Amino acid sequence: MDDVLSITLRFGSWTLPMTVKRDEEYIYRQAEKLIKERFSFYTSSYPGQNTEMYLVMTILDIAVQNKRQETEGNTEPILKRLQPLLSEVEAALDKKQ
Repeated sequence: MDDVLSITLRFGSWTLPMTVKRDEEYIYRQAEKLIKERFSFYTSSYPGQNTEMYLVMTILDIAVQNKRQETEGNTEPILKRLQPLLSEVEAALDKKQ
């Protein structure tokens, strides 16, 4: 059990006690910071909304960022499709030289 840690994340007046792997504490702390930053952005940019709406905006923003990074970071399928074309181009260039 030495590899787990009890932490408490705070979001406004809410507290969220959690047990996490010790080597993942930093990730949870960074996630807490990101949520607070995005929530603060939406509360200041769109005053007058209820807390649920700010939470939805925050969740959507973070989910879109996550999906965007997954899409941008996953170039393997594209490279597999381009490889035959690149081989043809290289072969054509070799013939011309």
